[in-house]
Amino acid sequence: MSDETGYSPSFKRPAEILRMRRKRARSEASAFPGTVGSGSPAKKASSPACVRPFSPGPLFNIQSRSGGGLKRRNPFANIENTFSPKKKLVIYNDDGSHEAVGSGKAARATPKEGADGGEDASTKTGWHGALRLSDRLAAAEKQEKHHSSSKKCLSFSEDDSLFEEEEEGDAKALLLKSPQTISPASIAPPVCTEYPADWSLKTRLLFTSPLSLSWAEHPKAQEEALGLSQHCRAQFATLPHSLQDPRSCSELRSAFQQSLTYWQHPSLPWISLFPRINAERSFAGKSSPWAHEPAVQQSLMGEWSVSLSSLYSLLKAKLCPYFYLCSYQFTVLFRAAGLSGSGSISAFMSPTTRGLREAMKAEGIEFSLPLVEQRRRSREQPHQGEEEEEEEEEELKKAQESCETKEEGDDPAGDHDSHSDDEEDDSLSWLKEMGVQDKIKRPDSISIQLRKEGQAVCVDHRAESVVCVEGSHTFALVNFLINCKSLVAAAGSQAGLPPTLLAPVAFRGATMHTLKARSGNVKSQVGSTYQNISSLEVTGPILPATLHAITTLLRPAQKGNFSATLYTHAPTAVMNTHGAKDQGTVGSADLSACGLHPASIKQLQQPSGLGKTALTHISMNNYSYTWRN
Repeated sequence: MSDETGYSPSFKRPAEILRMRRKRARSEASAFPGTVGSGSPAKKASSPACVRPFSPGPLFNIQSRSGGGLKRRNPFANIENTFSPKKKLVIYNDDGSHEAVGSGKAARATPKEGADGGEDASTKTGWHGALRLSDRLAAAEKQEKHHSSSKKCLSFSEDDSLFEEEEEGDAKALLLKSPQTISPASIAPPVCTEYPADWSLKTRLLFTSPLSLSWAEHPKAQEEALGLSQHCRAQFATLPHSLQDPRSCSELRSAFQQSLTYWQHPSLPWISLFPRINAERSFAGKSSPWAHEPAVQQSLMGEWSVSLSSLYSLLKAKLCPYFYLCSYQFTVLFRAAGLSGSGSISAFMSPTTRGLREAMKAEGIEFSLPLVEQRRRSREQPHQGEEEEEEEEEELKKAQESCETKEEGDDPAGDHDSHSDDEEDDSLSWLKEMGVQDKIKRPDSISIQLRKEGQAVCVDHRAESVVCVEGSHTFALVNFLINCKSLVAAAGSQAGLPPTLLAPVAFRGATMHTLKARSGNVKSQVGSTYQNISSLEVTGPILPATLHAITTLLRPAQKGNFSATLYTHAPTAVMNTHGAKDQGTVGSADLSACGLHPASIKQLQQPSGLGKTALTHISMNNYSYTWRN
């Protein structure tokens, strides 16, 4: 049985192939000037096993091939593949003998011992062909070694690129790099695993997801009890990255009940005490036995004062991260030190009026108007956007016109209303120099003060009226609120009812409440068709940590695909404003004992970049957040 020449091709670079082609052309022109004809020894060989070796050279005619075609050379062949110390060229003859050619030497072996010493014509022909072939291989080896020594040695490794730049003559071929050299991190889209903290109160959340949200409804008695117990003990369950069946996961359902819990004072089962601003309709027709009973009102205010003092003590000890005070006129947010980049306790009050601010000044409470100061600083900067400045100036002009109209109606004399502050001061100094200042009626001091504070008066009941109190002045603010008589409505449906206190942890006199959650199915338009998607609605006073806890649970339950529409309590949208002393001291205070999840604490410690706006939409797609405000 005859066997063909051993050969194992290896992949070569395109530049090597081009070089080998030019080398073959040169070898044909020098070693074989004429085309191989019919008198070639290769053609005269009668052995069917005479196969052309895979080496650079001309094409050979093989008589034994069916169809009489030409045997094409392998374009990836190289002399290194057929000639190396580890590989030998073996040529089999008709008599069963074979010749091994390696390192330029030929060795002949016969399989049978004691055979006849004579050689037939075919054997001689094969032997001479082998000698001729060995000479050719030796010459080609010398030429290859000489050519490879003049060039840089090229080697392959796992880190080498598949194609590289190679100079040949004056031309350079810039080829593509291997896909393995491209890092997957440079191709993958950026993943946002967190959204900014939102300190505004929400009244409603609407979650939608292509996966079912029915697991959040109708918890078992044991799951509800476990959730309430974990909330009181500040224990948090660890959930996997993805859940296959959320409805059968008791830990998820218990954690969801835990996230819906909050604490409130006072608590009246027949009246909803949030929101309190512009909520006369919700109080209309409800029984209010304290409205005409001073003793009942005094008792309610006494209990409320104790609860407020308890909350501030917990806040100061970093056992309560924040709490809200909601009255019929304004809302106050108290934050512990270390939250939102603040190094001290801070309080934000919105909206406010000039009368309230004057009363706070009279009590020695120092405060700032962050948005008014921010607008003043922006005007001083020369590169401030012209469009924003024009809009702000137009709004301020309208507010000042309304204030001036009101002042003109209150002042019957109407003297000197058209003069500015500078003109009035100049006119008074001129009269003083003339000595007739006593004979001329001077403007009313109250009207002058109102005109000087016209800008502050015109921001009343607007977002710019938000007041920031920091440091030890927050304690003075608590005492001011306890003793402020205008804190409670004197008439109307909310008459005699103390403000509502909301907190994520228990405090003295508080009542535990849970938000209402309801799931369902809604139709969403996708192209020209409607698709059924699952929905989850959460209603009630939704605190910042509650929003973060719910979205954290929806992440594994919905496999990283859901969206949420947020409904903000309008007066609290400006609570994301930075205070004057916020210097970005993130993580400087230890809030591990405040009763919140560590992930929620980490989010609330970051300064919010929302300004005077609030989040309106949150969407998670493939575990990456996007949001709108």
